[in-house]
Amino acid sequence: MSAGEDAAWLSWVVKQFESIAGADRQIHLEQFKAALKVKESFFAERLFALFDSDGSGTISLEELLSALSLLVHGSETDKLRFLFQVYDVDGSGAIDPAELRLVLRACLRESAVSLPPPRLDDLARALFEAADKDGSGSITFEELRAELEAFPGVMENLSISAVSWLKPPPPPERSRRPRYLTAAYWHNHGSQLAFLGGYTSLNLLLFTLAALRHTGLGGWVAVARGCGQCLNFNCAFIAVLMLRRCLSWLRATPVAQVLPLDHSVGLHQLVGYVVLALGAVHTGAHVANFSRLAQQDGHRALTEFLLMARPGGGGLGGTASQTGLALQGLLAAMLAFSSPCVRRGGHFEVFYWSHLSYVSVWALLLLHAPNFWKWFVVPGGLFVLEKAVGLVVSRAVGLRIVEVNLLPSKVTHLVVQRPRSFRFRPGDYVYLNVPAIAAYEWHPFTISSAPEQQGTIWLHVRARGQWTSRLHEYCGHPEVPQPCGNLKKARWWRWVKAAPCTRPGSAGGSVATGEDEAVELTSYRATGAPAAPQGSQDKDPSPEVGSTVSTVSMGLGESHRLCSIKCYIDGPYGTPTRRIFTSEHAVLIGAGIGITPFASILQSIMYRYRLRKQSHDYKQRESLRGEDMTLRKVDFIWINRDQKHFEWFISLLAKLELEQAEQEPGGRFLELHLYLTAALGKSDVRAVGLQLALDLLAAKEHKDSITGLRARTQPGRPDWSKVFGKVAEERKGKVQVFFCGSPALAKVIRAHCERFGFRFFKENF
Repeated sequence: MSAGEDAAWLSWVVKQFESIAGADRQIHLEQFKAALKVKESFFAERLFALFDSDGSGTISLEELLSALSLLVHGSETDKLRFLFQVYDVDGSGAIDPAELRLVLRACLRESAVSLPPPRLDDLARALFEAADKDGSGSITFEELRAELEAFPGVMENLSISAVSWLKPPPPPERSRRPRYLTAAYWHNHGSQLAFLGGYTSLNLLLFTLAALRHTGLGGWVAVARGCGQCLNFNCAFIAVLMLRRCLSWLRATPVAQVLPLDHSVGLHQLVGYVVLALGAVHTGAHVANFSRLAQQDGHRALTEFLLMARPGGGGLGGTASQTGLALQGLLAAMLAFSSPCVRRGGHFEVFYWSHLSYVSVWALLLLHAPNFWKWFVVPGGLFVLEKAVGLVVSRAVGLRIVEVNLLPSKVTHLVVQRPRSFRFRPGDYVYLNVPAIAAYEWHPFTISSAPEQQGTIWLHVRARGQWTSRLHEYCGHPEVPQPCGNLKKARWWRWVKAAPCTRPGSAGGSVATGEDEAVELTSYRATGAPAAPQGSQDKDPSPEVGSTVSTVSMGLGESHRLCSIKCYIDGPYGTPTRRIFTSEHAVLIGAGIGITPFASILQSIMYRYRLRKQSHDYKQRESLRGEDMTLRKVDFIWINRDQKHFEWFISLLAKLELEQAEQEPGGRFLELHLYLTAALGKSDVRAVGLQLALDLLAAKEHKDSITGLRARTQPGRPDWSKVFGKVAEERKGKVQVFFCGSPALAKVIRAHCERFGFRFFKENF
């Protein structure tokens, strides 16, 4: 640190000290705990004791500066000595097994990690055996130093993240040039920007031509007519952006390389704002013109022009003014109820039902504008046709939810019967209707099962709004409808009868049982979908390869039950993730429940990877060329705040790891990267021991103690510069990044993708 930086840091610490110290200018233990915001009082008390060098029971400014100077400016030895004192609870100069176990238990609580007591003993034993070089039964300072030196970067970066409030905020990074002027930005947004340029130019052209034709009627009329012509186009074009079936079909054509089909939702929102703005200007211009006419006439008030139909007033029967005001009110209501605070604030139903007023908007437009039908006839016809086809297809076959699994954080795993003619691609989504919840509401959910899985499809629904919360409560209610009738005649039930009985175990393991029908029902609950064993007479061959695809449990749940709930599905509809199979190096990033589309994709990727490895026949190998053969490497990154969220799909990931190990021992075609953001990193004093113990035990047992996977769960948030830097170094081909999660994280990842020149796609429907 320079002299100027050191002075700034000193000033910041003094300021923070004064904000928490009492009237006696001393920090007491309770004030220290509140400032550190630690979860475990053990560390607060240990740190307080070390900061309180004179043992007075309070921390003065001088003591605080002395301790922080050691942690911020001290040498590696100084920092390591501080860490050793934290672990040496009794101050004996050595760390015994009981002290190490006590500290590790506090580390687990501080990192929000829950492990059974025997596992904690294993961690303490692994770390103690590695550090106790001389076998004396205790760990000395020199032995701890020697152990930490085996982990590069830990000693250099050792700190206490809880005292980050005592560090001055870093200066904002200044970019040399705006990101909008970089080649990477245009590479990622080229088609979108070109489309927006064409869209803007077309609107300007329509406005200019219409305004010029009516300049003789006055300036206000010219403005109103120009906006009206733009409204004709935009109110028809917004219907095109709602053609989900057509857009899904276009994604499979070369048109997808030119048009920004992946941004149809964003463009729909943009056009909606444009319509509202044009409508406001259009209405304001007419009101100004009517005000001018009212002043010239002298016999009629402005309200008469606005509220009464009159010959020559435009529209059907001279009702243009009245229908225009009604349109403006409907558009304003649709915009208000489409705001994020409504859609994501637990009031999705308000957004859903208010948005259905688009039917009234189009009907009023046909009455309001005599030429609107010319613009609307083609997109409107396609829209009506799509709705009719969707209604017929979705209602033609009444499906059943045959199983529900209630997972942590109010996630409901639904297993739905799959119609015979239902074909979808990995990452697609469907609209779900459950009459028992709401007869007329349809909600979109990503399909989390692979297309190769026969008989059922999976949906994972997180309770966030009213409808999803009611679904979770309904599925957990004891009176949920159970399967009825002669189940042994049902095709899926025959699969259950033939399947080996399993139940979820750690890291995807299973326990063979196989005794009676109750156990067989458990088998169906555990696997999430019926799977015929090899040699079964009831198996149904996959149309793609002529063999069945086994299914796996999707994770430990809080409640599993068979049921028979009537439902309907509309779809499938495509998403940007369809591009994954045309990538060379795909990076899949899911945050929380954002893993759902990738669950389907990962299963399908490994299915095709297995075919590619097992294919020796020339004709069969040739049939697999194209999109199935372009993937050279897949990196899957899953970010969770809570440990229990990994239970949603942990068994699936264990199955994928096992498949890859069987096909190619030591292979790295698919790499899993799991991050637990609530956990503290290796460089934090409060977690370094735990993270080292987890590393040691993982190396010994070849599995992670938190998830049971072979991939080690990393603490904290990903360092995207390092993550993408490693991806770039692998040189496996053109990199495409696919993300599903929060918009805030999407912005961060998009910025890093632009820096490295990677294509970025966000899951959005």
